[in-house]
Amino acid sequence: MILAGRVAVNGEKVTKLGQVIDEINDVIRVDTETIRLPGEESYVILNKPKGYISSLVDKFDRPTVIDLIKGVNDRVYPVGRLDLDTEGILLLTNDGELAYRLAHPKFEIKKEYIVTVKGTFPEEMVSKLEEGVTLEDGYVAKSRGRLLSSNESISVLQMELTEGKKREIKRIFASLGFAVKHLKRIRFADISCEGMRTGSWRYLNRKEVTRLKRKVGLL
Repeated sequence: MILAGRVAVNGEKVTKLGQVIDEINDVIRVDTETIRLPGEESYVILNKPKGYISSLVDKFDRPTVIDLIKGVNDRVYPVGRLDLDTEGILLLTNDGELAYRLAHPKFEIKKEYIVTVKGTFPEEMVSKLEEGVTLEDGYVAKSRGRLLSSNESISVLQMELTEGKKREIKRIFASLGFAVKHLKRIRFADISCEGMRTGSWRYLNRKEVTRLKRKVGLL
């Protein structure tokens, strides 16, 4: 492209190979297109509130999680999703390879939830979660659970999943005869949203990114 005269530096055509440039300040064009360095990879944790869609846009014009991270300059994408009425930790990034691996079942990334269901959930039924609950489509969903509290009105459990199929927790409890009243994801891998107010976000620090990459074999 240089030898063909298609490259210009600061408006002047370059035909000699090996010219040194200032990649920050010089303006490089190929034909009519300005060449820019790729942006750095960004990793954002959002404490998602209810009422927001885990996508970039929504055809029904409902609020999306992107509306909550206006201060993030890079275009980032949700890793997996949380339902409209589900709260909690959501990772967003423009690191496509990391996002793919974190979402892939074979890497068994753990997600922890606090689940509130209507009615009294028997202690003896907790073991059934780990044994596996057959859902309406025949899929056997396995999870780990711990009963935190229970009374006649509501029961609260802490649950851990690794796969996380669509609406899996709600489908698990529906199969057991319980309706989920409130659902919040409190941990993704070993990243927590503890101390973050609902609707707030922060960048992951370097140690957190390194731990995530190690979990999926990128380091």
